[in-house]
Amino acid sequence: MRIPIAPYSTELEVKRSRFIAIAEFAADSETVKARIAATRAAHPQANHVVHAAVLGEQGTQFSLSDDHEPKNTAGRPVLEVLKGSGITNVLVMVVRYFGGTLLGTGGLVKAYGDATKIAIDGLKTEELIEKIDIRITMGYDIYEQVKKLIIEAEGTSTEDFATEVTVCATVPKSASSQLVSRITDLSSARARIEML
Repeated sequence: MRIPIAPYSTELEVKRSRFIAIAEFAADSETVKARIAATRAAHPQANHVVHAAVLGEQGTQFSLSDDHEPKNTAGRPVLEVLKGSGITNVLVMVVRYFGGTLLGTGGLVKAYGDATKIAIDGLKTEELIEKIDIRITMGYDIYEQVKKLIIEAEGTSTEDFATEVTVCATVPKSASSQLVSRITDLSSARARIEML
């Protein structure tokens, strides 16, 4: 499974109706609810804010809403595209501004499905890998080397510089024990390392 790493939005026009598809990362159902509320607030004149989400490590948790479109003409086609994408922890919202022409059930299914496909095609993703957070407190003398080790482990980090350097790193769990071992050796066991 893959997960989104940056939001992506696109727009599709069908018979003067605007369909704005927004695809983004969502960790859980609370995030989904919050993002839908924020999107409704950002588009107060929209007729519908349809959504679907696929959540969980295996992509087995789902959420969808037709938001007053005819049953199964909006949320369901969005969800079907998501289920076939191999992406999890993903939310797609499709904001519709009605253009005055009725699309019919087939037209709605096609429009919502097409808008979602375009958004998913543009979405940047990465492989879902279990990650772990590590806090390392060390002297300035080994900071550059530790930073290089974190990058080699395909991790990311933030730093706090005081009398010592504190680095908060997020690394793949599979690389964490080797990273800790290398930092311990590098610092002659003086670095303080906490798994968070």
